Amino acid sequence: MRPRSVVPIIYILFLLLPIYWLVAMSFKTTNEILGGFSLFPQEWTLDNYREIFTDPTWYWGYINSILYVTINTVISLAAALPAAYAFSRYRFLGDKHLFFWLLTNRMAPAAVFALPFFQLYSAVGLFDTHLAVALAHCLFNIPLAVWILEGFMSGVPKELDETAYVDGYSFPRFFATIFIPTIKAGVGVAAFFCFMFSWVELLLAKTLTAVEAKPIAATMTRTASSAGYELGLLAAAGVLTIIPGAIVIYFVRNYIAKGFALGRV
Repeated sequence: MRPRSVVPIIYILFLLLPIYWLVAMSFKTTNEILGGFSLFPQEWTLDNYREIFTDPTWYWGYINSILYVTINTVISLAAALPAAYAFSRYRFLGDKHLFFWLLTNRMAPAAVFALPFFQLYSAVGLFDTHLAVALAHCLFNIPLAVWILEGFMSGVPKELDETAYVDGYSFPRFFATIFIPTIKAGVGVAAFFCFMFSWVELLLAKTLTAVEAKPIAATMTRTASSAGYELGLLAAAGVLTIIPGAIVIYFVRNYIAKGFALGRV
C-alpha cells in the first residue's frame, strides 16, 4: 500500500465509525449498551426494529416526514426554477439586492421564525399538517435552490433560448423540454439539498406539529423516560432515518458530482 493512500483510508474509516457504531447499537439491548464496551452485539436482537415497524406512532413518524419533505422539495423546485431563470437571463432594477435578500433568509436561524409560523398557522388552520411544515421549510429551501440553479442557468448560453424561439418553441415548451434537461445536474443538486435540509430540520417540524403530522425526529424524543433513554430503540430509529437520505444520494449521485463541478455549490 502506498503511503499517500493511508490518509484517505484512515479518514474514510473515521467517517464510517459513527455509522457502524449506530448500526451495532441498534441490534443491542439498552442494558448491554450501558453494561460495557463491545465492538459487536453479544446478544443480537431485532426487538428494536420490530417495535418501530409495529408501533403506529413510530412508523407514522417516518411517513409524515417523507410526506412533508417530498411536498417541500416539489414546491421549492417549482418556485425556484422560474425565479432562477429570471435572475440568470434578465437584468432589472434591484436584481442583485433581491438576490442577496433571498440568501439572507437562508442565513437566519429557524428559531427566529418558529413563533410567527406557529401563530400564523394556528390562525388559518394549518397547524399540525404536512403542508404547514413544507411551507415553513420553503423559507430556507427556495433561496438555496434559486442560488444553486441560477449558477447552472448562467452557464447555459443565451443562444440556446434564441435558437428555440426561432424554431417556433413557446416558452413553456422550451423551458420544459430543452432548458430543464440541459441543467438537470443543477436540478438534482438543488433537489438533494432541499430534501436533506427538510429531512434533518427539527425545530420548525416539531413546533408546527402535534399528532397528525409529527415527524420522526420528534418521535425519537419519546424514547426518554424516568428510567432513562431506550438507547437500542433510539439507535434503530437513527439507522432508519439514514436510509431515505442514502436512497436520494444514490439516485442523484451522478448529478451531484457534475453539480459540484459546474455549479456554484
